[in-house]
Amino acid sequence: MINFRPIARVIAVLLMLIGGMMLFGIPFSLYYESGDFWALLNSGLICIVVGGALWLIPIPGTGNIKKREGYLIVALGWLAMVTFGMLPYLLSGVIPDVIGAFFETVSGMTTTGASVLTDIESVPKGILFWRSLTQWIGGMGIIVLTVAIFPLLGIGGIELFVAEAPGPTSDKLHPRIRETAKRLWQIYVGLTGLLCIVLLLAGLDFYEAINHALTTMATGGFSTKNASMAHYDLPQVQYPIIFFMFLAGTNYTVIYYGLKGKFKNVWQSDEFRAYLTIVGLLAVIVTLAVHNNTDLSWEKAFRDSLFQIVSIITTTGFVSADYTSWGNALTMLFFVLLFLGACAGSTSGGIKLIRHLVFFKNSFLEFKRILHPRAVIPLKLNGQVVTGRILTHIIIFLLLYMILFVIGSIVVAALGLEFTTAVGATATALGNVGPGIGGVGPVDNFAWLSPPIKFVLSILMLLGRLELFTILVLFTPYFWKSN
Repeated sequence: MINFRPIARVIAVLLMLIGGMMLFGIPFSLYYESGDFWALLNSGLICIVVGGALWLIPIPGTGNIKKREGYLIVALGWLAMVTFGMLPYLLSGVIPDVIGAFFETVSGMTTTGASVLTDIESVPKGILFWRSLTQWIGGMGIIVLTVAIFPLLGIGGIELFVAEAPGPTSDKLHPRIRETAKRLWQIYVGLTGLLCIVLLLAGLDFYEAINHALTTMATGGFSTKNASMAHYDLPQVQYPIIFFMFLAGTNYTVIYYGLKGKFKNVWQSDEFRAYLTIVGLLAVIVTLAVHNNTDLSWEKAFRDSLFQIVSIITTTGFVSADYTSWGNALTMLFFVLLFLGACAGSTSGGIKLIRHLVFFKNSFLEFKRILHPRAVIPLKLNGQVVTGRILTHIIIFLLLYMILFVIGSIVVAALGLEFTTAVGATATALGNVGPGIGGVGPVDNFAWLSPPIKFVLSILMLLGRLELFTILVLFTPYFWKSN
C-alpha cells in the first residue's frame, strides 16, 4: 500500500518553495519597469496557496518514505514543479500557448536550455530571471534541497536522495543524508555567488551576472542574450564561464575533497581524470582543426573550441560559436559529444562519463576473460571492485538510453522532422544539452517545431534528467504490487 501522506507533504513544500522563488523576480520587474509584476506576483501566490492548502488537507498515513514513495515523490514533484512553473510565462503572455510554456519550463527545470523564445532580449526582466532560476532550481534538484529540511517535516529522505541524485554513484559527504544535502547546496550556492562576483569584475552588470551565474552552475545554458555567450566575445568573460562550467560538470564529492585540500582523493577519481583528459585532448584536436579551417587567431580558435567542448560535454549548452560551421567532421564530433555527459554526481545531464568508463573497461577485460576463461578478473574503478549488480545496471541503462534515442528519433521524424534534425533534437533533449544539429543547431531554436514534437521532446528531457529508471519504473507492474 502506497503511503500518500509524505508524497502530498513534499509536493506541498515544493509548491510553496517554487512560489517563493517566483517572487524573487519582482525586484527586477520593478527596477526595470518591465511590466511583469502582476504575472510574477499572481504566479507566486497561486503556488503558495495551492501548496499551503495541500499541506493542510488531512491525508491518512505515516511520515515514512520507502522506495516506492521516493520514486513517486520525485516523478510527481517534478510534474508539479513544471506544471506550476509555467504560470509566469502564461500569465505574462510571453509564451501564450500551454505546450510552448510546458516545453520552456521543462527545458529550464531539466537544465536542458532548449528554448522556444525567438527574441529573448525583448522578454520582461522578471520573467527572464524566473527562466534562469528554473535552471538553478533543477540543477542540483530541488528535491535534494527539500531533503535538507526534511527534519522539519518529520520525514526521512534517503530513498528520495537515491531517486533524485544524478548518476549511478551514491558517494556520501557525510553519513547523514540531511547533512549531505546541506553540503551539496552550500557548495552549489557558494560557487554560484563566486561566479557572479567574477562576472561583475569582468564588466557585466548585476542582472546579467546573476542570470549567467545561475545557469552556468546549473549547467543549463539559458542566457539573457539572443546570441548566448557569443554576445560576450571577451576572454575575461568567457574563460571564467569555461572554468565554472567545467567545475559544474565535476562530481560534487570531488569538489568537496578539493575544497578540503584532499587533492589525493581528487586525483584518485578515475572519472575525474578521464574528464580532464578528454577535455584536454579534444581542445587540442578541435583547436588545430578550427585554426586550419578558419581565419581565426590561435587564441580565438582555442577559446571557441574549448568553450564549445566544455559546454557540450557538461550539457550546459551555452553557445560562443557555431560549431556546425566548422565542417562535417567537427559537426559529427559534437553530435557524438551529445551522448557523453560529464561526471556523475554533478549537475550535468547525459549518460555520464562513469558509465562509459565502466562499459569500456569491462569490454577490454572481456578480451582477457576470453583468453583466460578460468581466471577471476574483477572490474575496478577508483581502486574498488565494481559489483555485478552495478555493472548490470549500467549496461541496461546504456541499452535503454540508445533504445529511447532510436524510438524518439523515429517518433519526431514521423511527426515531420527531417532525419538530421530529428536525431539532433532527440539526442539533445534526452541528454539535456540544448543545442543539437540540423534545424536545432547552436544558432537555431525550437520555436518552429510543432506542438506534438515539443511535447515528445519535453518527455525525453524529463526522462533524461531523472536518469530513465526513476520514470520508467512507474510503468512496471512490479512497482504497483503490494509486496
